[in-house]
Amino acid sequence: MYTVSGKSEKKNLLEEHAPLVKRLAHQMKAKLPPSVEVDDLIQAGMIGLLDAANRYEDHHGAQFETYAVQRIKGAMLDELRSSDWLPRSIRQNMRKVEEAMNNLQQRLGRMPMEAEIAKELKVSLKEYQEMLTDGSGHQLIYYEDFHGGEGDDHFLDRYCVDDKSDPLQSLLAGGFRAAVIEAIENLPEREKILMGLYYEQELNLKEIGAVMGVSESRVCQLHSQAIARLRTRLKEKAWTGLA
Repeated sequence: MYTVSGKSEKKNLLEEHAPLVKRLAHQMKAKLPPSVEVDDLIQAGMIGLLDAANRYEDHHGAQFETYAVQRIKGAMLDELRSSDWLPRSIRQNMRKVEEAMNNLQQRLGRMPMEAEIAKELKVSLKEYQEMLTDGSGHQLIYYEDFHGGEGDDHFLDRYCVDDKSDPLQSLLAGGFRAAVIEAIENLPEREKILMGLYYEQELNLKEIGAVMGVSESRVCQLHSQAIARLRTRLKEKAWTGLA
């Protein structure tokens, strides 16, 4: 039961860290499709912040902000999943892209080029690039990858060895992190540079386009293609037991 001072402390935590929620929401929004509303992320994040304030105790051994960031981001991701912000048809198209990449990789013994992937899909290069643009919200990891769902695209399940732990942390602490790093290193040079600018330097798509000398829409296409390549590579490693 909260004392008066306890209620006051919780209120102070919420007020003090509300700007953190907005900052995290805008950071996440910058990497998501236009259909995602930043206000929805902020609202979900505030729920996560409230949850953090209710659960946090000093003896956790961590600063409140460190603890709150995890809860806030988790609440935002839950909101994205519940909103199904990447339509099923688009996700299915990206699975087809991954399948085409895998088939070509097996036949050619190297990562296929865009024109080769388009030919494998029996579409024009322009149509393939439009598929990549539509799939701009394609992710390296989906909720279904942990808990099962439609199709057989659940290869990440094997990395979660502890049902009680945070599956993402289990992945990062195990062989998955090394597998991702290796997969990125094996990307075509331009896509590898893009991933570094996006995830390490945290540039947005427009800024990356300026650095690479291409349009923002082209950066979007290359990013979707890079994510599909990574997922294809990680599936292969999971199936062969190499990761």
